[in-house]
Amino acid sequence: MDRYLIVIDMQHDFVDGALGTPEARAILPAVAELVETFPGTVLFTRDTHGEDYLNTQEGRLLPVPHCIRGTPGWELASPLDQFARDHGCLIFDKPTFGSRALADHLEAVHRERPIGQVVLVGVCTDICVISNALAIKAALPEVPMAVLSSCCAGVTPERHQNALDAMAACQISILPQL
Repeated sequence: MDRYLIVIDMQHDFVDGALGTPEARAILPAVAELVETFPGTVLFTRDTHGEDYLNTQEGRLLPVPHCIRGTPGWELASPLDQFARDHGCLIFDKPTFGSRALADHLEAVHRERPIGQVVLVGVCTDICVISNALAIKAALPEVPMAVLSSCCAGVTPERHQNALDAMAACQISILPQL
């Protein structure tokens, strides 16, 4: 059965840009190694906003322009960007925390050939990782899902742990590594 690794929003603005954190920078090498060695399909998401970001609900609640389409901060962090290009990975640009298109894509794939496992990594654990995990869990309730805690970073370490606890309560396995 197919395995899928979903890399959530590992973009410059969340690693070393406008909303970057030391925790996000710290997980980048482990995420890059996992992407290179994962025995399955690797997909990426990109938080994607327009120039009108500050006029959106998210922009009013988080008035820090970030991941504006076409800017350096919107691009996947190196070396993930190169891996995605070299391997023709699908990248789901999403204007909000969770990607309905990603969940729909996985559901369609699963109808054609069963998915054996979905693994999620990335940032921010407490916003986009949890949103995508729950969307995928709703679309594929019987597919085993895991989040690798050592390859995720939250807005703060406390919010990271709270999100991991919430996902565990929703029957998503929380693993330190594969």
